[in-house]
Amino acid sequence: MSTERPDNDVTGPRRRRPPLAVASVAAAVLLAGGGGAYWASTASGDGGRTDSATAAKKPAPMLALDAAADGPGSPSSDSPPAGIAPGEPDPGGPPVIYRAAGELPDGPDEAAVHHAKGTVASADVARLAKALGIPGTPRTEGTSWVVGDDDGPGALLKVAKQAPGTWTFARTTPSKPCEPGKMCANGATEPGGDPVSEKAAKAAAAPVLKAAGQDDAALNAGQLMGDVRVVNADPKVDGLPTYGWSTGVQVGPDGRVTGGSGHLKALEKGATYPAVGADEALKQLNEASRTKGDGGRDIGGCATPVPLEGEPKPPADPQCVPSNGKRAPVTQTVEDAVFGLALNHVDGRQTLVPSWLFTVRQAPGGPENTVTQVAVDPKFIEKPDAPTTPSGDRKVTSYGADGRTLEVTFWGGVCSTYTASAKESAGQVRITVTEKPQEDKKACIMIAKELTRTVTLEKPLGDRTVIDAASGGAVPRG
Repeated sequence: MSTERPDNDVTGPRRRRPPLAVASVAAAVLLAGGGGAYWASTASGDGGRTDSATAAKKPAPMLALDAAADGPGSPSSDSPPAGIAPGEPDPGGPPVIYRAAGELPDGPDEAAVHHAKGTVASADVARLAKALGIPGTPRTEGTSWVVGDDDGPGALLKVAKQAPGTWTFARTTPSKPCEPGKMCANGATEPGGDPVSEKAAKAAAAPVLKAAGQDDAALNAGQLMGDVRVVNADPKVDGLPTYGWSTGVQVGPDGRVTGGSGHLKALEKGATYPAVGADEALKQLNEASRTKGDGGRDIGGCATPVPLEGEPKPPADPQCVPSNGKRAPVTQTVEDAVFGLALNHVDGRQTLVPSWLFTVRQAPGGPENTVTQVAVDPKFIEKPDAPTTPSGDRKVTSYGADGRTLEVTFWGGVCSTYTASAKESAGQVRITVTEKPQEDKKACIMIAKELTRTVTLEKPLGDRTVIDAASGGAVPRG
């Protein structure tokens, strides 16, 4: 691992630590971005590094990290498995031990979180639509800005009005008119073409990225989706590399932009927090993994065929959990560590949080993956409450909002009565739908039906996230 100072080291000459000695702990840790072992409770020795200027600052508020949710963007090799939130252990994987290949950097003493607030202006949408070659003026459809044709073949851009202004674009017009008597696919281009070069794809994506405020982002055009080349742009924020905040632009074999997604609302700098070094972050990653156990596997013996007399004993199944419940761990080598910002959810709002971005590899020459670990001193991290799910609560499936009025939808039965309530905070509104069965003894048909209840909030919903108290997950707007 290189010992040269990376371009994001904002603290001047870097101090060096001795090689990291990682305890042999067994853990199942998801190789994905946007997460981290934020539940770690051990305070770092680096967290107390302050000077007179830092001491005079107003103390930063506690950082309330939620479970991360998947965000928009193109697929990548280190995307989490379906149903697993970024940063959460993968219950289907073997235990993992992370070992550093060499010395790890200290990084900066402190760094700020960044988040998007407010709403997206029509002018910003129009600028992006122009770069995509879509004629027309942005119009309102529900909670989104829309430009283009959504009734048939054409090009369509949708941008969420609320921050972070998630946008998606798709072009379905054939690249050239159909020849007489020939059937044409209703796709961006005719199938069977060759992908454009990486250089050509980056050139085609450049105007779109500039309109989206990502013209200075680091670009990677190595991903292919059939004959479509994808340009993934990872921006720098406050001079730091980011993970989980990518913009993806798809370029067809004819060199036209055929699709894309990203965020349009610019990020704002938030509170500044003391940061831990890479070796301490790696210790926290392994310790948090250890406390998560053996990936939820059942503890028991390994069933193997009984050998006949004189035959050798069959080899053990490497995927089997032995009687002590401990699966043989997999070692991953940390080849590089860069201080940056990774996507998390803070009080229900998508936030880029100071994090260490570890480049790991299981075997020499094998594929690389990125593991992220929150770098904020644990003394400033608020441990999230475990979600409570009373037996009478119902899962909210969608919601609609109009000012202070929130209408929630869920599935229930005709044999019960239901009430909805809300617990509000700065970044989220947590909804609880409580079921109360009928008390009389009259016969009741057990039929499930979709129901709605209305909740009046203390203030308009705005850009706050609606959370279902029964599942702890974000509720989609319907």
